[in-house]
Amino acid sequence: MNKKITQGMFWGIGVGPGDSDLLTVKVVKSLKRLDVLYTPTAHKGQASLAETIAQPYLPMGIDMKERHFPMTNDKAKRAQALGDIAQEMLVDIANGKNVGMLTLGDPAIYSTVSYIVESIRGKAPIQLLAGIASYSQLAATLGYPLMIDDESLCILSATDSITKIAHEIDANDNLIIMKIKVKFSEIYAYLEQQNLLDHAIVVSDISMGKQQQQRLDEMSGTEELPYFATLLIKKGVQLS
Repeated sequence: MNKKITQGMFWGIGVGPGDSDLLTVKVVKSLKRLDVLYTPTAHKGQASLAETIAQPYLPMGIDMKERHFPMTNDKAKRAQALGDIAQEMLVDIANGKNVGMLTLGDPAIYSTVSYIVESIRGKAPIQLLAGIASYSQLAATLGYPLMIDDESLCILSATDSITKIAHEIDANDNLIIMKIKVKFSEIYAYLEQQNLLDHAIVVSDISMGKQQQQRLDEMSGTEELPYFATLLIKKGVQLS
């Protein structure tokens, strides 16, 4: 008699901003349960950053599947590529495999995991494991609260229009702007116009060995920032 195969599960796992020590205990325990791990194709044959962060906790013998997760604004191209990967994952899950996908930070914040989840929702069990977001670690590093008492906090991406970004700067007490590299010069110019340069600080490669931070009033606005750069604005505090 053939043994009945028990359906596996999809695990979307947040590994935090960069430091392997920032993985949660729950994430570390869950990594040990994986049979298959899907990772993005990395440059020059190296492991992806998310995989490198999780490497100390990955089980021996895990099946690593390197796939291309396109970072593109072409929604049709992205949907096709991710849909194909999701279908492959569903086959693994149907064969009783616990399938994992790692993401920097948290799987619910600007993560490709969200697209995979939408493709497999209702077709397989899903478990998302929260990770420490880069901006939470940024606040801990700088020693400033993201918000306190009745202050507001806005988290947005610099990929939004400068009109929307300016509106949110005007409307909120505190802001986190992720992917700041995309519109750094434009956002810098607006903050300069609003006399807020000394209320803003940019931190790059948070919790990684090459982490750097600098106040905007010490910058020119023409700098070429690293990809993993985040801006904190606190309108009620002059940052140091």
